Amino acid sequence: MRNVERYPVEGPNALWQVYRTVSRFKAIRNFIFIQVTRYCPSLPVKNWIYRRILGMKVGRHTAFALMVMVDVFFPERITVGDNSIIGYNSTLLTHEYLIEEYRLGNIVIGSNVMIGANVTILPGVTIGDGAIVAAGAVVHKDVAPHSRVGGNPLREL
Repeated sequence: MRNVERYPVEGPNALWQVYRTVSRFKAIRNFIFIQVTRYCPSLPVKNWIYRRILGMKVGRHTAFALMVMVDVFFPERITVGDNSIIGYNSTLLTHEYLIEEYRLGNIVIGSNVMIGANVTILPGVTIGDGAIVAAGAVVHKDVAPHSRVGGNPLREL
């Protein structure tokens, strides 16, 4: 099971209540900077924005490919180790807004990890050092160090 914090809500579904959990200003600011980083060709500039403006923990020589989408509401809950690659158009989510609750969870990606293109990483997941995640995978559970995983549902390759 993923390591997530659960917060029940009353009234309409949790997404209608999103601005009770995160300020509009933070969401708009983060959205703008995330869109800049998605298209930015400079890896050092991207990492500077992720670290200094969005509050993510990003290791040395980590590379976020074109179009990577990090969580808009809680990017500060994302940690990526040294020398890892996050592939084209991947999505890193640290929140889930559901009908009766919302969930928050950290994403921890180790060092020397390869995340393929179009991978979705859900809240509360840890990916160990040296792991490889195949393109198109949905990471809904922890990935052991030095393992190779892929698919939906996620499985060892």
